[in-house]
Amino acid sequence: MSQPWVPFDDRGLAYGDGVFETVLLHDGQPLLWQQHVERLLEGCQRLMIDPPSPAALSATWQAAPTVGWEVLKIIVTRGSGGRGYAIPDVAAPRLMSRRVPFQPDSSAWSQGVSVRICSLRLARQPRLAGIKHLNRLENVLARQEWQATDYREGLLADNHGLVVEATSMNLFWEQNGCIMTPTLDQCGVEGTLRAALIDAQLVTPAQLAIDEVAAVDRLWLANSVQGVWPVNALWTAEGAPLRRWGAPRHDPLQAVAHPLLGYPATS
Repeated sequence: MSQPWVPFDDRGLAYGDGVFETVLLHDGQPLLWQQHVERLLEGCQRLMIDPPSPAALSATWQAAPTVGWEVLKIIVTRGSGGRGYAIPDVAAPRLMSRRVPFQPDSSAWSQGVSVRICSLRLARQPRLAGIKHLNRLENVLARQEWQATDYREGLLADNHGLVVEATSMNLFWEQNGCIMTPTLDQCGVEGTLRAALIDAQLVTPAQLAIDEVAAVDRLWLANSVQGVWPVNALWTAEGAPLRRWGAPRHDPLQAVAHPLLGYPATS
């Protein structure tokens, strides 16, 4: 059962000892639910937290019928207790959830967005790579780098200079007719939309240096809530222009990604 409050000694609050999912709902039904469940279970396994039951997870969205778009956030923590970083001998994981109304930004689908490169570099930690754990301080610090509404997102590279993701979205690019996305075996979050596109063999994981992003044919940001945003302008961390891309007549990534979310593809 979901709990609406967090006690002071909850390990998710104290240490980020837990995982979360952000799920798009349409008319009360979750999109990419299986991918969200699989990532949550993978995160619990990596952190050695007993996962919620399938029934408990399903109960987070199986409420009274609703109409329209919502976002469901699910949080699983290890629970309370333990001395310092040591986990308690008997842990009682805590499941919490909340759903709120949502309206996607359709203007970003058709008009594209302007993004900047962040100066912060992500640390590599393969044991945490891919999962959506509760400690997102690197993303918080990166998002603090700009306040201007001119930029919708910031691109993050790791400390080896390879592009990883945006602060809250996965990154995709097209080169020579092939759509690719960064490999995330060292750091970053394996988004559920990204996972579905890879499973369908529509997108290929690859490596791309942050210094080479401006040379790609097309660039996108995407996640399972916002959908696909074409990038139309790229800027340095210092505010210098790097590249502009024209709006495509047909968006090949939206064409395959948006049907998975119930969103229209622009034309």
